[in-house]
Amino acid sequence: MQRALELARHGELDASPNPMVGAVIVAPDGSIIGEGWHRRHGEGHAEVNAIASVADQSMLRDSTMYVTLEPCSHYGKTPPCASLIIEKGIPRVVVGCLDPYEKVAGRGVNMLREASVEVETGCMEAECVALNRKFMTAHRLRRPYVTLKWAESADGYIDGHISTPVTSMLVHKLRATHDAILVGSGTVLADSPRLDTRLFAGRSPLRVILDRRGRTGGCADDHTVVYSSYSSLIEVLSDLYSRGVTSVLVEGGAQVLRSFMDLGLWDAIRIERAPIYIGGEVKAPALSPDCRVADTLIIDNNTIIHIEK
Repeated sequence: MQRALELARHGELDASPNPMVGAVIVAPDGSIIGEGWHRRHGEGHAEVNAIASVADQSMLRDSTMYVTLEPCSHYGKTPPCASLIIEKGIPRVVVGCLDPYEKVAGRGVNMLREASVEVETGCMEAECVALNRKFMTAHRLRRPYVTLKWAESADGYIDGHISTPVTSMLVHKLRATHDAILVGSGTVLADSPRLDTRLFAGRSPLRVILDRRGRTGGCADDHTVVYSSYSSLIEVLSDLYSRGVTSVLVEGGAQVLRSFMDLGLWDAIRIERAPIYIGGEVKAPALSPDCRVADTLIIDNNTIIHIEK
């Protein structure tokens, strides 16, 4: 399963809104005869790729498949993986964690068991759940996983110009791992942000603008959604979820960030703190007691703080 987790991580930039999944097929003597991962949304799932990689297909009938997430049981952009496992005669499947997506949610495991496939669940479950924290949260809460991001000075003021070339590249990598980037109209008018991943080789997320005053209507296009009429942030997040968005990176401004924090609508926070004192008018949001520092990283004298609930 550890190898399956390693494989799954290769899909970090391209699998979403699908989950990252890895699969390994093992012969009775313990040797690996096939492996694969879900490379890109809309393409073959990990189980399909692992099965296709087995040189001698007759060996599948005596093998065990280790897969980080429950095999799917429904037709989407690809056929059900559970059906392929049954068709190929794989007698045993070890699953890391169940899939919370409503069209799967235990059905894949049940389909396999009904076909007399031995199924074991919960192998390295915590690690498999953590791998797809965004996907799991989105389908459990029916709203995207929300990451808040800002840069602040040592005296607690927001400043978008304290990032270094290296930390700016890391921000663009962070963008590439989210389905959407959300900002307020004030940020758009003040900074004209491009909200892309030009500094990192990854996909550019959907751009989302909150604009109740209708000041940025001309920004809407095929890759930009402008919300000019909404009753709550929950409504916005619910609509994004209905569009297939499983993760949102909220980049500001300060008022928008505070709005999400006040409502508890966040799952992670990324703060870049520079060792400078600038004063100013825009204070960084205050962290709530339920914040937990998951890790810190110092780059070019700036401290990157990652916080989780």
